[in-house]
Amino acid sequence: MARARLDDPDLPLADLMREWPQTIPVFVRYKMLCVGCLVSPFHTVTDACAEYELEEGMFLAELKRAAGLP
Repeated sequence: MARARLDDPDLPLADLMREWPQTIPVFVRYKMLCVGCLVSPFHTVTDACAEYELEEGMFLAELKRAAGLP
């Protein structure tokens, strides 16, 4: 099975945080309730950014930095 890509638009947040737990502080810093949320297996970064009115490209770049990805 291929490794998940953090920038996959269909990647559920629960999978993202399980694969790259070092991204969790980014969600916490923005006061997002995604960590441990019951819908995190269904929501994506796009969904979360829309819900919290964040610019998706900027937020995704922060997640990538936290995960140590280029």
